[in-house]
Parts: sequence; C-alpha cells; structure tokens
Amino acid sequence: MVQEVRIHAAPLERLELLLPPARVELLEKTAVHARAMLDGRAIWNLNSTAQGGGVAEMLTVLLAYGRGAGVDTRWLVLDGDPEFFAITKRLHNMLHGSSGDGGPLGPDQLAHYLQVSRANAAEAVPMVRSRDVVLLHDPQTAGLVAPLREAGAHVAWRCHIGSGMVTEETEAAWAYLRPLIEPADAFIFSRPSYVPAWLPPARVRIIAPSIDPFSTKNVHLEPFEVAAALQQAGLVDLPADGGSLAFGRRGGSTGTVRPHRDLLLGEAPLPAGARVVMQLSRWDRLKDMTGVLTGVADHLDRLPDDVHLLLAGPDVLGVADDPEGAAILQACRTLREALPEASRQRIHLCCLPMDDVDENAHLVNALQHHAEIVVQKSLAEGFGLTVTEPMWKGRPVVASAVGGIPDQIEDGVSGILLHDPADLGALSEALAKLFADPEQAATIGAAAHERVRDYFLGDRHLVQWVQLFDGVLEPG
Repeated sequence: MVQEVRIHAAPLERLELLLPPARVELLEKTAVHARAMLDGRAIWNLNSTAQGGGVAEMLTVLLAYGRGAGVDTRWLVLDGDPEFFAITKRLHNMLHGSSGDGGPLGPDQLAHYLQVSRANAAEAVPMVRSRDVVLLHDPQTAGLVAPLREAGAHVAWRCHIGSGMVTEETEAAWAYLRPLIEPADAFIFSRPSYVPAWLPPARVRIIAPSIDPFSTKNVHLEPFEVAAALQQAGLVDLPADGGSLAFGRRGGSTGTVRPHRDLLLGEAPLPAGARVVMQLSRWDRLKDMTGVLTGVADHLDRLPDDVHLLLAGPDVLGVADDPEGAAILQACRTLREALPEASRQRIHLCCLPMDDVDENAHLVNALQHHAEIVVQKSLAEGFGLTVTEPMWKGRPVVASAVGGIPDQIEDGVSGILLHDPADLGALSEALAKLFADPEQAATIGAAAHERVRDYFLGDRHLVQWVQLFDGVLEPG
C-alpha cells in the first residue's frame, strides 16, 4: 500500500551559512513568496522508494527545508510488485538508450503497469486535496498523472533520467509513457537534451539535482570520525582510538554506528595504509561496476602497490525498486573470485546496510572522505549525485563524460572525464596520473568543492521549485 514518509523540518538558516549574501537574500525572498502563494495547499511528492537512490536522497532534504520554510510538504511512496518494478526498470534503461534486460513492453506489461497504478491512485488520490500541487517522479509514477489531475490537483512529472540521444530504445520508452504523462501541467528534466521533441516548450522546466551540505551523507567529518566509523563497521583495519561513532539523524536525534563484520562479503577489512579508489553507487548495469573492476584489475601494474579498489553499493535486498541489483553484484563477485590471489586481495566488494538509512548515509560519507580518488564510470547517467557528493568533499573524481556528469565536471579542472566509458585503459591511466601527482589531485579536489558550492547546493533547487509552482501551475 502507499506509504507516507515522515518529514522533519530543517531551518533554511543553516543552509544560508554557506551562501554569499545575494543568494541568502534570494532564498529568503523566495521563502516569503512561497508561503503566500502556497497558503492552504500541500506540496506532495510521489516516488518509488524512500531510500536507496538519488531521488530519495534529494527529497529527504528538500522537503525538510520546505517544511522548515513554512510550506506544507508531503511525501508518498507508491507500492508495486516485482513485475511492476521489472517493467519500470526496463523503461528506466530504455530511456537511457539501453535495452536493459531485453524484456517486452507490450500490451500485457502495460495492463499490469496500469493495474498497479490504479491501485496506487485509489489510495493516493483521497489524500490529495483539490488545488494541491503534486510532483511525480520517474516512470513508476506516470500512471498517476491523469487520476490526480482529474481530482483537481496541479501535477508536474519529473524525469530524472535520459540519454540525450534518440534511439530505438528511447523512442519505444517514450511511446509507452507519452499518453500517461501528457495530461501533466508541467514536465521537469535535468538537462535540455533529455526533453522529447513532442513536449510543448512552455510546459518544460530544466532543474538540475542538488545536494545538502548539512545532511548526514555530506556533512564534514574529521579524520578521527572517519576512522572510528570505518573501524566499527569492519571496513578498514584501523585502530580503535576512541573516535566518535555518533551521527545525526534526520529527525534531530543522534545515532551510533553499529559493529558490522559482514559488509565486505566475508572478506577481511581493507589495510589501514591502503590508498583507496572507490566507486560507490547502486548495483546497476548502467553504473558498470563490472567494468570498473575489470579496468582496475587488468592494469594493477600501473598503480602503486598500496592502492586498493573498493566497489560499494547498497544491500540489494534493501532497494525494492531495482530488481537487477542482485545479478550485477553476483557478476562482480564472479569476476573477483576469478582473479589471481594477489589481485583479489586489492579489490573489495561492499554492501552497505539499508535497514538504518541514517547509518547508511554516515558510512557513505565516511567512505567518500576516506577514498583518495572516486570513480563513476557510468555507461549512462541522468545526472550523477554520486559525482556531486565526493566533489563536495574535495575528492578528485574520474567519471564518464555521459549524461549530466559533464555539467558538473570541467575536465582537467574540477575532475577528470573519460570520453569513452568503454576504454578501460583510459580509466587506469587517469588513476595512475593522479596517484603520481598528489599536488594536481589536491588542486582538482579543491576546485571540485568550489564547483558544487557555486552550482549544486539546495538553495538553487528550492528557488527553481518555487518558480515552477509560480510560473506553470495555476495559483488560483
């Protein structure tokens, strides 16, 4: 059944601490305008999961700031069975220009998709009042556009994915989605190149994703806090020196990192002195974890002997809307097990727990602080918050020049772009150069931090949301 996610208010003032005066003034004026314009309305967001993925990450913080600004923000997570999520994952892959699992999108799949959508609409529509504003996220929610519009709500459909190309796969996916989303009042995309040509430009808005610098995943951690968390979680063989294991929860309380001994899939912790290259993302074929593993394993001789690779992702049982995760993780395990012993000891697979989303966020933060270089070798990417997050932490990122990643990274300035994601030699070469030149790596990391501060923090995102409500949805 549809579930409502609890939202804890966050004050805008803490975000303003990092902003120049002009941005503070704009944010405060926008909050005043939003309270007046949206008085008596609720702003609803509907998506497919409350944890495990960039959409859930953004909603957690943006809705908290909205509520802190005095706007009635709500969040619903729809329900679906494995067949429904297999269909929507197929759509996800096809919008990226990939065939995904190669399964069909015919009348039977559409019938099942609509059946699940009607069941979700039957629960969601009575919660939403006429004149409320609803933001629906990604293909899982497309079937709710018409029912919510018919109930008198103002509906915007937000697509976080895209390829920037027109292919047989993308055309088939849009043909499937078009009749479902066309009734929406507005359409939101991360990049102009993701917008299908048949959408009316006046109803389209471009809003890039953002991060919150004060969330548990992105708040600054001191080295002793990083060491304590990674030692307690059994991830790095560091001494227990009494560092704090505390982390902030979204509701304002404090949590403590639990002892874990199985996050590295039965392997021993990474050595304390290892320099870590890490890719941290979902176990998704388009993230190409297998390609990263192969690219590093085949060229370990190019890297210093103390460099280790860590591939980290969520516990696949904790991400309900991604049915491919277990297969991708198993593929990585199979590749690793086939390596010579010396190589296998320098390559590690990690599944982070999903039963406590705040602890998960803290461990992600600690790993991103601990890594010397972060990789995101995606084959396709809607935007890539897994790039934004380590950039904010001052880490040099080596990433594919696909999707929204080039919007974030200025090649050679605030990161390194791989112009051919399939070129595994280019990946190892980029890593080798950064390890050989620590000064350049530090310079790139510092520029990465400034790039995120200038363009990808939540104040810009919140202002654009209010502009969307003001300019596209009827205020009457």
